[in-house]
Amino acid sequence: MDDMSATEVTIALPKPAGRWRARPRLKEAAFALVLLGPSMALFSTFAFYPLVKTFYLGFFRSDPFGLSSNYVGFDQYLDVLQSNEFHRSLITTGLFALFTVPTGLVLGLGLALLAHQKLRGMVVYRTIFSSTVATSVAVASVMWLTLLNPSLGVINYGLEESGFEAVNWLGDPDWALPAVSLTTIWLNLGFTFIVILAGLQTIPEELHESAKIDGAGAVSRLFNVTLPMLSPTLLFAVVVLTINAFQSFGQIDILTQGGPLDRTNVLVYSIYTEGFRNFNEGVAAAQGVALFLIVLVLTLIQFRFLERRVFYGN
Repeated sequence: MDDMSATEVTIALPKPAGRWRARPRLKEAAFALVLLGPSMALFSTFAFYPLVKTFYLGFFRSDPFGLSSNYVGFDQYLDVLQSNEFHRSLITTGLFALFTVPTGLVLGLGLALLAHQKLRGMVVYRTIFSSTVATSVAVASVMWLTLLNPSLGVINYGLEESGFEAVNWLGDPDWALPAVSLTTIWLNLGFTFIVILAGLQTIPEELHESAKIDGAGAVSRLFNVTLPMLSPTLLFAVVVLTINAFQSFGQIDILTQGGPLDRTNVLVYSIYTEGFRNFNEGVAAAQGVALFLIVLVLTLIQFRFLERRVFYGN
């Protein structure tokens, strides 16, 4: 026999390309899971589990002492949604959001436009305008509690010196909600100012120069150049301020505790009252789920309708 015929010839067949492609992808997926593991564990512990637990507690009705619980299904959710207390708290929360969100947005925009000017010493004013972002809710509430004091407050002193009567800001049912709203506006003003100022600094100066060459005045440049380019930032600020308004608790607890006559009893404070004062975990959980759904729907509506007016420049 020929030597060539006795030699075994091995032919290397190409391996399927799918296996070689799958292995790097599996490695990347495993590495991604390792990196995401700590974050997912934190979210599961402090966000997902409390949400599921809250929804679960809404199916049980507690006795007046908060000890025993009876399964009632969705009946408790229906009772909460149909109760007059929930409706009043929802209306109060809506008014609170109407008082704080538009006013805070306009003031933050005005201060940001002012601080965006290239003037000497503007860094000092930027620091002053943004200082409230470092103030805690407790400190801001105590400060405004002193300012709004009917006897010793600076605001009433200024009113009396101007010839007006003093106002019981936190004790008068007609003025309590505006007073708490004023505190909230001041508290969120630093955040709004920083966000809008950062958005202003991303607008190219060439656009303003081109508008000036075309003969556009300051007002025309504001509405035709600045605000359209700033619209994504404004949308973000509106969404965040709305969520903060529906989640406000600390300033209401310190200033009014939901009073007088439940005029400042927003949904979050109503949840706190039912859960930690009345020991009615079921009702508090049902209100918490309702608040979550309301905030979710409002956020989706804002993105659905306001995003149409948002201009994303290239």
